[in-house]
Amino acid sequence: MRTSEMALGADQAQWLKQYYFMRAAFSVAWVIAALAIAPSSAVIAAPLLVAYPAWDAAANYLDALWSGGLNQNRTQGLNVLVSLATTIAVILALQVSMNWVLGIFGAWAILSGLLQLGTAVRRWKRLGAQWAMVLSGGQSALAGGFFIFQAATPAVPSIANVAGYAAVGAIYFLVSAVWLTVGDWRRSAAL
Repeated sequence: MRTSEMALGADQAQWLKQYYFMRAAFSVAWVIAALAIAPSSAVIAAPLLVAYPAWDAAANYLDALWSGGLNQNRTQGLNVLVSLATTIAVILALQVSMNWVLGIFGAWAILSGLLQLGTAVRRWKRLGAQWAMVLSGGQSALAGGFFIFQAATPAVPSIANVAGYAAVGAIYFLVSAVWLTVGDWRRSAAL
């Protein structure tokens, strides 16, 4: 591997560490707001439900740009589009019912999870430390199916249904960031 390729790989790993920590921090803050404030206020729950897929679109776009652009990161480009469409769909579904909102989140969790899985598999060989992102993508797709099932029941879901999903996502992002950090420490210690 040439020196320039090694530097690019190191820069990419550094970016991913920061990105994964940022994603974990946002998700933790979102879950805290969703569980502490939103259950007692639909006025707060609605913007939080809209913000979650909107944030995912922005984060995937930013990551794609830092990782060589949208042309080199097609799964993330598709994820941006899916998350933007989900944001709009959630806004519309909020006018109908929380069951519709949860169904929309379910479809989004399936699609975005599979796209995240594709991104992680693509990155694995080059950057390593992607096993948690692979698990996260697969788990997201499974959770999406469960959301769709829940949305079809007569029980009225709440933002807490989505908060559990977001909390698990935060853990996966945190594990990935820590795994990359530990890998850096090991490489530094070996030198």
